[in-house]
Amino acid sequence: MNFDIQKTTSPKAKPQDESKLGFGRIFSDHMFIMEYEKGKGWYNARIQPYQNLSLDPASPVLHYGQEIFEGLKAYRADNDDILLFRAKENAKRLNRSAERMCMAQVDVDLNYEAIRAIVDCERDWVPHNPGTSLYLRPTLIADGNALGVHAAHKYIYYIICAPSGAYYANGLAPIRIYVEDKYVRAVAGGTGYAKTGGNYASSLKAAEEAEAKGYAQVLWMDGLERKYVEEVGAMNMMFVVGDTLITAALEGSILPGITRMSILQLARDMGIKVEERKVSIAELLDAADSGELKEAFGTGTAAVVSPVGELTYKDKTVVVNNNEIGTLTQKLYDTLTGIQTGKIEDKYGWVTRV
Repeated sequence: MNFDIQKTTSPKAKPQDESKLGFGRIFSDHMFIMEYEKGKGWYNARIQPYQNLSLDPASPVLHYGQEIFEGLKAYRADNDDILLFRAKENAKRLNRSAERMCMAQVDVDLNYEAIRAIVDCERDWVPHNPGTSLYLRPTLIADGNALGVHAAHKYIYYIICAPSGAYYANGLAPIRIYVEDKYVRAVAGGTGYAKTGGNYASSLKAAEEAEAKGYAQVLWMDGLERKYVEEVGAMNMMFVVGDTLITAALEGSILPGITRMSILQLARDMGIKVEERKVSIAELLDAADSGELKEAFGTGTAAVVSPVGELTYKDKTVVVNNNEIGTLTQKLYDTLTGIQTGKIEDKYGWVTRV
């Protein structure tokens, strides 16, 4: 699939010190963009120089929050190949989010080719250092120039790219997590499974309060009974209890993570017993008391796998695995990142060479 490509006449200087890339602060030279209008469909698909968007002050995205996004990465292999990880799954999930938010959907194959095209255009922006990547942010927003609470008739879809530093510059250090018991983020039947900005906005208050107490993440409980643990702000959560890997089931209130899906597949193929079900905070605390809570970790695009060394719920704190990364956590991290970067054979067909 061919797109019109308008190359910049003023290319930016690429970062010289990849140890200082950080996340989401530097953006590449170009972006993919196209527009939608009801009755016309998607049109004017193109790659153009990275630039500001022009929105009417009455644009519905600013008033009614019709907005969704995705996150995925491109990696540079040792032989300089550029590798995309499960990009078609991101394209599929974007449409599930679009359906929930009553937005125009993007053809999966068109989206997949758009992702490949912008990565190919920006391949020189994919950093080289171990652990680094080119982060992609596909975004779909409502557009127009009229107020009124109804689905928009116009949309803008774009993809921007950000060279990003190693998430674990100094190794996989376990994090501290606060189990939230006052605020709720999502409920079944709501928008919890959609990757929409409102879910993240509603999590900021709790995250800010937890950070002030020294915690890195908030672990949300279900919004109905406030009894069952679900996910943290930017990751799905997994627990090793005895010989079983347990994670919350996908019941509409948590994001169906692509890293989550991949980790569960790897664990099953390693012979690990896996359970996707409701798991209460009481069960986890009891498991910690009995010594059966062996490991805990989050999964997501940014961190891939993030070990948890401490959980606090109300006035009780439990330390997981002596605040050290667990054996299974390390193995899953090494295996998945090995596949993503071409160091381990991809027998699943998850990786695309660009």
